[in-house]
Amino acid sequence: MIDGLQEIFYTLRRNKLRTALTAFGVFWGIFMLILLLGAGRGMQNGVMDSFADNALDTIIIWSGTTSVAYRGQGLGRRIGYTDDDITALRQQVDGLRFITGANSMGQGTVTYGNKTGFFDLYGIDDTYFKIRDQVPFPSGRTVNYLDNFETRKVAVIGTSVRDRLFGANAQPEGKMIQVNNINLTVIGVFHDRNNNGRDSERVFVPYSTFTKTFGRGNQVHVIWARPKPDVDGFALEEEIVTLLKKRHNVSPQDHRAIQTFNFAEPAKMVKGLFVAINGFIWFVGLGTLTAGIVGISNIMIITVKERTREIGIRKALGATPFSIVSTLLLESILVTSIAGYAGLVLGVALIELMAYGLQVSGAQMEFFKRPEVNFSAAVTALVLLVVVGGLAGLMPAIRAARIPPIEAMRAE
Repeated sequence: MIDGLQEIFYTLRRNKLRTALTAFGVFWGIFMLILLLGAGRGMQNGVMDSFADNALDTIIIWSGTTSVAYRGQGLGRRIGYTDDDITALRQQVDGLRFITGANSMGQGTVTYGNKTGFFDLYGIDDTYFKIRDQVPFPSGRTVNYLDNFETRKVAVIGTSVRDRLFGANAQPEGKMIQVNNINLTVIGVFHDRNNNGRDSERVFVPYSTFTKTFGRGNQVHVIWARPKPDVDGFALEEEIVTLLKKRHNVSPQDHRAIQTFNFAEPAKMVKGLFVAINGFIWFVGLGTLTAGIVGISNIMIITVKERTREIGIRKALGATPFSIVSTLLLESILVTSIAGYAGLVLGVALIELMAYGLQVSGAQMEFFKRPEVNFSAAVTALVLLVVVGGLAGLMPAIRAARIPPIEAMRAE
């Protein structure tokens, strides 16, 4: 083994320029592949980030007006949900992990001291932020079960409300605000990036408090739901719509009366798109790498021709075909691996430098964030290097092993 390595290094040192130029092809192929993968991942992160703080299996259901006459009822009938719909869905639809309703009264006057603003007011229960569990709370807490059970006069406010009434980065927990002249104690601050941050211009109060204090009865404006982890979200969405249509005498062919948005749908499309993009990146990267591998194979053929006489002498002295093949294969794999590893390291370093620069500079690009190369892609590239390195030297090595010793020693 050591003798073989010494022989390989001697050959490489004797042809430094040729070896360097040949290895550059492999280096460049891996380098470009890593850069493309990192850029592709940055684009994917940017697009997925556009889903803001919504879990990608969330289903939103809201009501519209009927567009198909059904069972004696005409067109244009407004559908309204109630607490009974939530209860029926919870009892009759299997596979629901969470379901809740949100009640809204539109904008209300919110006052603290001598500062006043107009913000949307919603009534929710403790399940709402279990569904929206990715919404961050810079301070305080969300609405809990006891807030609803005891009809507490508390409120969770968005960061925009906090900034307007208390000032940026203030901690208003425990302070009293007035919403339409009703005193509420602030218990937490959230930051919702939906609608470019405009959803942070909201005030949430416990559902029971909202119903009794602001007199909106048991109506529900929007239903939020999430399936259990092993449940098909699209089938669950269909099951919810079917039950609501049945409860409100809506035709099965009516697509306006019960309207939904399933976050899994755009997420599925985006993931499919990036599977295709990543496939294209690997195709381009492997094409570039193949050019380098062909160069290695050609050099190995030339190496075999140059060393034909030497190989013949070794075979005459008793060298086995395996030792001839293994030496040439090792040389091919060594050159390919070193050049490819250098390309891999430099590519990863450049991607990390780019990510660090974006973070430090605070640059915000809507569809490009956190470029990175995942571990599995790096391991795949390394394994690929060893395999293609072996393939590049295999045919020249087999050819060398088949040369008869007499013919080899006659070679010039």
